[in-house]
Amino acid sequence: MGRETGAGATVSAPRVRTPGAGRPSENDAPRSPRRRRHRRRRTALAVLVAAAVVLPLTGATRPDIPAPPPASLAPLTPSTLDAAYAANRADAAEASRMAAAHGDSTRAAADHAMAGPSRRLLAFDGRGEGRATEVFGDLAHASRVAVLVPGSDTSLDTWARFRATAVALRQRLHREAPQGVGTAVVAWLGYTTPATVSTTVLTTARADRAAPRLRDFLAELHTVTRPDASVSLLCHSYGTVVCGRSSARLSGLGVSDIVLLGSPGTGADTAADLHTGARVWAARGGDDWIAEVPHVRTDFFGTTVGFGTDPVSPAFGARVFAAGGGGHSDYFRPDSVSLANLARIVLGETGEVSHA
Repeated sequence: MGRETGAGATVSAPRVRTPGAGRPSENDAPRSPRRRRHRRRRTALAVLVAAAVVLPLTGATRPDIPAPPPASLAPLTPSTLDAAYAANRADAAEASRMAAAHGDSTRAAADHAMAGPSRRLLAFDGRGEGRATEVFGDLAHASRVAVLVPGSDTSLDTWARFRATAVALRQRLHREAPQGVGTAVVAWLGYTTPATVSTTVLTTARADRAAPRLRDFLAELHTVTRPDASVSLLCHSYGTVVCGRSSARLSGLGVSDIVLLGSPGTGADTAADLHTGARVWAARGGDDWIAEVPHVRTDFFGTTVGFGTDPVSPAFGARVFAAGGGGHSDYFRPDSVSLANLARIVLGETGEVSHA
């Protein structure tokens, strides 16, 4: 996957061997793995483009689920954190009751879990697909903070899966952090993610709407954390598009690193085009299917489809690090190569990061 690809490319018909010819043509030889990959990518691009043109560019949304509006909170400061956590837990409990009365047992169970007494919810909105932000660790005193930005199919219904990645990272950081270095992990679901099988996942539309939300959240976070706290953005899958669209707006917010995991592209051709002072990292697991997604960008009828240069390619210019042989959902698997490297990046131990 490389640079921008035109939409009008067609696949020529295979040559037919002339009857009686003494030598087989080059097309009779088995195709090389590289040629097969190229053909698969061209075919995948054609499918994606057709879907974007033929289908409406709106994802299927979940039927409205009743829930209270988000709690009205005082400006977030270290002294108001506990009150914010309590108010959002109360909202989650009420949302659970309302979802149960509505007959949605799945959402009711998810909300009920989020209302648990130990949960630290910095934000909660149970309406529709839902949005939430959960904290792991002592946010006010942490000098190293990781903010996780999820990709497609992440909602309150699938929060437990997203939460597990944050817990795994928090545990690794707690184990690896030098004496006296406080750490915290924040799971941020501040936007409506696209479905993996949808046309919305092919464009930057959701990311464009999410980008100012992420920037506003990081500005709010900056008022809660220590002035010298270093923030790492760990962005997964479509979340890398969100981070890419946000990157130029993050100056002065303590963001030291932007990490792109299993990325379809960021919408930028190079890391320099992200216009950020943060270090830009990228990784892809050996068994991640995202490798087969065409890293291209093309325009059709005013709609841009695709996200451009592959972030793990030399052309992009990110710091590529080892992620092991895992799949698309394995970057935060406990004891994995990728999780070890993510912890090193968050802790600022960049010289210890192993490279692909």
